[in-house]
Amino acid sequence: MARLIDLASVLRSKNAGALLCTLDIMFEEEATYRRVCDSGVLEPGLIAKLYGISGNEVSIIPYDVAYAIKITIPRLHKSGDPDDSDIYGAQQHAPLLDIEIPD
Repeated sequence: MARLIDLASVLRSKNAGALLCTLDIMFEEEATYRRVCDSGVLEPGLIAKLYGISGNEVSIIPYDVAYAIKITIPRLHKSGDPDDSDIYGAQQHAPLLDIEIPD
């Protein structure tokens, strides 16, 4: 098994408007991208569990041409809200780092 952080060339998060956050996972090689996609590990139930949200609030979109996966989730607090600790959504990818992908 390998951790997602060890397989991805880019793993980042950012705002997708004031109410949503996008998690981007990009790969250098098609084989690695296919390994992650075909593993079935990255599914709404896992993402929902990691972020404390409902599975039907999770959107996972693979981009075959770019060897990338885009995950969109709702922000817990609207960007700029006094309770928001990450106004740009740039630190929200951390729960993805240690996800294990089978060989």
